Amino acid sequence: MKKKQYLNLMQVFAREHFKCYINNIMAEDKKKNSYGAQDIMVLEGLEPVRKRPGMYIGSTGTEGLHHLIWEVFDNSLDEAMAGFAKNIELTLLPDSYIRVVDDGRGIPVEKHKQTGVSTLETVLTVLHAGGKFGGDSYKVSAGLHGVGVSVVNALSTYLKAEVRREGELFSQEYERGVPKAPVKKVGSTKEPNGTTITFRPDEEIFKDIEFNWDKILNRIRQQAYLSKGINIIVRDERKPLLIDSVGDKSEHHAVPVHRFYFEEGIVSYVKYLNRHHTVIHPTIAYFARDAENIQVEIAMQYIEDLQGTELSFANNVHTTEGGTHLTGFRTAITRTMNDYARKNGILKDKDENLTGEDLREGLTVVVSVKLREPQFEGQTKGKLGTTEARPAVEQVTNSELVDWLDRNPQEAKMILGKVILAAKARIAAKAARDTVIRKGALEGFALPGKLADCSSKNPEDSELFIVEGESAGGSSKQGRNRRTQAILPLKGKILNVEKARIDRMLASEEIRHLVIALGTAIADEFDLSKLRYHKIIIMTDADVDGAHIRTLLLTLFYRYFPKLIENGHIYIAQPPLYRIEKNKKVQYAYKEQEKDIIMAKLESEQTEKALEKAVAKKAEKKKVDDEEAQGTETESQDTGRVQGVNLQRYKGLGEMNPDQLWETTMDPEKRVLLKVTINDAEAANQIFDVLMGSEVMARKKFIQTHASSVKNLDI
Repeated sequence: MKKKQYLNLMQVFAREHFKCYINNIMAEDKKKNSYGAQDIMVLEGLEPVRKRPGMYIGSTGTEGLHHLIWEVFDNSLDEAMAGFAKNIELTLLPDSYIRVVDDGRGIPVEKHKQTGVSTLETVLTVLHAGGKFGGDSYKVSAGLHGVGVSVVNALSTYLKAEVRREGELFSQEYERGVPKAPVKKVGSTKEPNGTTITFRPDEEIFKDIEFNWDKILNRIRQQAYLSKGINIIVRDERKPLLIDSVGDKSEHHAVPVHRFYFEEGIVSYVKYLNRHHTVIHPTIAYFARDAENIQVEIAMQYIEDLQGTELSFANNVHTTEGGTHLTGFRTAITRTMNDYARKNGILKDKDENLTGEDLREGLTVVVSVKLREPQFEGQTKGKLGTTEARPAVEQVTNSELVDWLDRNPQEAKMILGKVILAAKARIAAKAARDTVIRKGALEGFALPGKLADCSSKNPEDSELFIVEGESAGGSSKQGRNRRTQAILPLKGKILNVEKARIDRMLASEEIRHLVIALGTAIADEFDLSKLRYHKIIIMTDADVDGAHIRTLLLTLFYRYFPKLIENGHIYIAQPPLYRIEKNKKVQYAYKEQEKDIIMAKLESEQTEKALEKAVAKKAEKKKVDDEEAQGTETESQDTGRVQGVNLQRYKGLGEMNPDQLWETTMDPEKRVLLKVTINDAEAANQIFDVLMGSEVMARKKFIQTHASSVKNLDI
């Protein structure tokens, strides 16, 4: 259709649509359909926050709940970053109350010229009111949205603000963002200046207001590393002391207290990240300098590992997707290390340059920048977009890294030895990938013979079950829905890819079959759009070996196919542990507790029927003496086991008939699947390093620490 014809058609459509609209209006009662000022709703104050909380804190789930803490804590941290506070204390109180105390300047309390009320009340009730929108109060800010404590106030059933300024104490209380009374002076104080915020989240907004101690601890620890010389205390006082009838303490719950103070800042952070690893060089390379009006701080160290850890921050906000500052570092380190290697004869003229991939293998680095008005990409602020950050980080890295390498020649030699080894492995891995992937794509490699593929060619409908062993593979192939469900049996345990380079990994037949079956290729050639199955389900036995195979597969997916996890394609099947049959009625128990509940219920029904039978017998006989009646009742209650029950404990999927496997584990209408997600990439990375890496002592310590939480272990 030509452009002119298209425009004419649109004009006709618009004219007819408008005529229809006018006719409908005229046909209705004029008053009923009036549209005037009275129909426009204006949400005042903090009403928009309560109406659409997700717009301000991301969600009303656990992330949004904890975001309230970050907003209040970050206000105190801003005071510390500006040089006005040295101490911050965060306390979890009973009944989901949170208290944050700092020794900063204290929020001003005098009347605000724009709002006509106290500045404290303005900060707590007006969106986008604060010291971060102009002036010199804060050169840099960790605050995430600039709406901070006012949003916390709106989403809390109760909030109390206490301000200490120049020896005077001021206070104000709120209910769901509405002040109970004006700001008032409540007395004098000898405490230093500062602010205390106490709040309790609103159950009308959040489904669950139980805070996660570990989540809070991990984030506060991270912030402490990034805020050199700041003293931060975190307490958990949610379990109160129990008092007996005479007023003595009958039971004392130890209050968990963590104190964070890092004089070395991000250098300590790198030490913490590498605590379970063997380091290549003992001295951590650290440099900090201002460039382009941006404070740049970098700490880095190489370890004997195939994986690297890159953490980047902008104004203490963790930029999980990197950004211009991380790009600047990557560019600079690649250029600098190549120049140094050639200058010192480590790389010869015939040698090709080291790549960024080579330089990132085994590298742990923290890149932190502090700047005015950072520009983030995306609502979650996962990526820094400020263009000035890239040349600033490049400039600092280029000059400072060269200087560090010149001053530490032995360590420079160790680092380059590690990097050159990575380069050789990269070349070998590329050859292996070319053989397995590119050759397969060009010459039409057939799908693995052991793969029982589904007939559907639509990835959205298709599922791939990765099963343990030929026996389970046979049952699952017979029990599946052949149209949408494919089965790939694995022979034994696959290679632990945490300890192997990609060339050795692709030499493994089982892994190679899996890679070909997925269809996405791997590493540089990975293409998510070519994924053949949108549900990849790990289905292993419910024993130690099955758990080990599941962990090996998760390691493979996490290290080489992270996009499959990030996009929600990886699942874990939940086969039953027990089959319980009585009177031809079959029930399945997926956990020990479920089995106990089912058996207890059957025993209760058996006892109840026995009692009914005894009562019927007594009525028939008309006369039973009290002792006999008591004896009958006691005999029924003493029945310690359920009669006529067939209890089967499944040791493996191969023990299940195809119809049982379908009914319990594979039927989309009845099955239970666990979706694999990554809530904290840094924590996940550390766990895989500990459990699957080469450091035996770290793994031993982890097992000893968590052994008591393991139940029903099959050996």
